[in-house]
Amino acid sequence: MTAGETAVAGGAAAGTSAETTLRDVLPVGEENGTFVGRVWDPARGAPVPVAYRGTGLWDVSQLAGTSATLMERADLAAELAEVYATEPTWHIEEVRLPEQATGPVSVSGAGPASGAGPASGAGPASGAGPDAAAAAGDSAGRGEAASAPVLLAPVDLQVLKACGVTFAGSMIERLIEERAQGDPARAQQIREEMQAAVGVDLSAVVPGSAEAAAVKEQLLGLGWWSQYLEVGLGPDPEVFTKGPVLSAVGTGDAIGIPAFSAWNNPEPELTLVVTAEGRIAGVTLGNDVNLRDVEGRSALLLGMAKDNNRSTALGPVIRVFDEGFTLDDARTVSIELTVEGASEAAGGDGYVLRGLNTCGSLSRTFERLVDAALGDHHQYPDGCVILTGTLFAPTEDRAVPGEGFTHALGDRVVIENPLLGRLVNTVGRTEELEPWTYGVRALFADLARAGLQA
Repeated sequence: MTAGETAVAGGAAAGTSAETTLRDVLPVGEENGTFVGRVWDPARGAPVPVAYRGTGLWDVSQLAGTSATLMERADLAAELAEVYATEPTWHIEEVRLPEQATGPVSVSGAGPASGAGPASGAGPASGAGPDAAAAAGDSAGRGEAASAPVLLAPVDLQVLKACGVTFAGSMIERLIEERAQGDPARAQQIREEMQAAVGVDLSAVVPGSAEAAAVKEQLLGLGWWSQYLEVGLGPDPEVFTKGPVLSAVGTGDAIGIPAFSAWNNPEPELTLVVTAEGRIAGVTLGNDVNLRDVEGRSALLLGMAKDNNRSTALGPVIRVFDEGFTLDDARTVSIELTVEGASEAAGGDGYVLRGLNTCGSLSRTFERLVDAALGDHHQYPDGCVILTGTLFAPTEDRAVPGEGFTHALGDRVVIENPLLGRLVNTVGRTEELEPWTYGVRALFADLARAGLQA
């Protein structure tokens, strides 16, 4: 079991409610914080950027028509301070989550779904899920207006990037996946062999340092060669494209596990929101859904393991840096994870898994991750978000002894921090959820109809 990880087989799924509301997921206690997000506005038939604080949400499309453009504003916190002095556009009780919505929906851009929530038991039935008529990311469903505003993923035109092997513990788990060749039954034996072989506290080793090079040579000498040693201990971090623009889902929506994966897990991560010039303007919560068996077969299958419909969840909102919450405060954030299986009465296993990701244990600085992603070698004109990696790698057995943790359909995944809110998603079968059809062209068409500029 990894640091901060606990599991209770057959335990009660504490904190699960019949219906999660916006009040349950937003950081309502942070009454002086500066937050932005996105809401589907049924009156305008388009997604709009919003400011959030306390119990109010303000339409700020007068400042920018998209999240990407809004985050580029140099004095955003000061501008939003003036917005907060006005009457809010919506009260939080008026705005729905995707799983509450009725009518057509898009997860991050086009209105709510006509489907009900996920089916009880082992997992969603075909087509079920928090937005059964919605797509992964910004889905189609753009017919009649929705009955209420719906909270969306907080980003739109920003590119979705992610980092791997940014913690020593996660490097060890990647090595185990690789040596097990995607077979969870071999993982525990390999884990024990590796722990005996390493003999050094890898969490204290600085990547790219002389000590890191020595540790790498030691592991190579023991026959533990892996490309993960290079990105875990070498000078350059692993940064990859997690998904296309507009493909992220938000809180209160379904995340997907493809049918071809039998060993997978959530990855709770702090996510940097980065401007086109490389400035870290704020942070949000993220889930870098991971297919361990696929990546374990070959690191060259990283795209297949990481980039699928509903494989990136972000939200609920972006916390913009201001005098009360700075980049240095973000470095100390700890993120809690809870996975709650469906109850035994509903046909599930009642499994509960808890974990913790502490950003203070990152092997690389936020700035180093940003520098690796963009600079003279690569630009992102609309900005990007960077999932920074996770310390959490679940090893506790869920069902079969020696095979560790894997998701079951219907799992409720909660990623939370009181300063940032709660990212809540339900696991469904990717192929049975609606396909992703709401892309950049649909977004721009909706913005044009609403008289908004990106």
